Amino acid sequence: MSRPVIWIPRRLSDATLDRARRDYEVILKDEDTAGTADEIIALSAKVDGMIPCHSEHFSADVVGRLDPRLKIVANHSVGLDHCDIPALKSKGITVTNTPDVLTDATAELAMLLMLGAARHAVAGDRVVRSGAWDFWSPAFMVGKQVTGSRLGIVGMGGVGRALARKARGLDMEIHYHNRTRLAPELEGGATYHDSLDSLLEVSDFLSLNCPATAESTGMMNAERLAKLPAGAVLVNAARGSLVDETALVEAIESGHLAAAGLDCFVTEPGGNPDFARFDNIFMMPHVGSATVKTRDAMGFRALDNLDAFYRGETPGDAQ
Repeated sequence: MSRPVIWIPRRLSDATLDRARRDYEVILKDEDTAGTADEIIALSAKVDGMIPCHSEHFSADVVGRLDPRLKIVANHSVGLDHCDIPALKSKGITVTNTPDVLTDATAELAMLLMLGAARHAVAGDRVVRSGAWDFWSPAFMVGKQVTGSRLGIVGMGGVGRALARKARGLDMEIHYHNRTRLAPELEGGATYHDSLDSLLEVSDFLSLNCPATAESTGMMNAERLAKLPAGAVLVNAARGSLVDETALVEAIESGHLAAAGLDCFVTEPGGNPDFARFDNIFMMPHVGSATVKTRDAMGFRALDNLDAFYRGETPGDAQ
C-alpha cells in the first residue's frame, strides 16, 4: 500500500522532518520561503495532506481552487487566522492546529518583551555594543520596575495563564479579562475584569494573549491606549492585528506609554519601520515559539494529527 504524500513548505525541525519522511512521502520546498497561493493550489493536486505554517494563507479564493485530492491541512501553528475554516470544511478538508505545546515558550517571550521594554534593553545594548558607554549617573537609563507592578492579561488561555504563573515569581499583581471567568483553581488568585476597559485602567503592564478575530482586530486603538495608566507598558506576543499601530506610535510619542514590547506586527515579515525610531519599543521578529523543544513538539503534534487522520480517526486537534 502506498504511503500518503504530504507537502511541507517550510523548514521544520530536523526531528520532525525525520519522522515525516519515515511515515510519509514528503515533498519539501528547496527554499525555506512562504508557500504562495499558486504553489498551494498546484500542490493540492499532487499531495494528500499539507503541513503549512502561519505563513501559508488558505483564503476562500485559494480553497475554492484546491484539488479534491487534498484532504487534510495539519497546521504547524496554534493560530488559524490564516485559514478560512468554513471554506475548508465545506470542501471536505480536515483542519488541525498545534495548541498547548508552545504555551511556555510564548509566555517566556512575553516576559522577555516586558522586561526588555521596561528596562531600556534596546538603548542599553546599543550603547555598550557601539563602544559609546562612557558615562554613568544615578539618572542614567532609569526604567520601570516590573516587580510588584500590576499586570493586566487580555486572554487567559494557556499562554495567558503561563504568563501569569511566571509573573507571580516577580510578585506581580495579576488582573485579567477573558470572555468568561476562569474557575478559581485556574485563576490562581488573579482578579477578573468583565470588561476590557476596566482592566486597562489598572494595568501598569498590559499583555495581549488573545486570538485574532473580527472582534479583536484593532482593539488596542487610541481610545483604549488612553485608558491605560500614564507610563504603562504594552506587550504583544499574540497577533499584530490586535494593535492600531498608528495609535501606538502616537501614544509612545506623547509619553503616555513608557514603552512597548512587540513580537508581532500588522505586516509580517517586515514589521513597522516607523517603530525603529523609538528605543523604547523593544521588538522581536515573531519568534514566540522558537525554541528547539517547542519546534519539535509543534512538528510532532502536526504529525500526530496526520497519523490519526490516516488511521481513520478524528484528529485530536480537528477544528
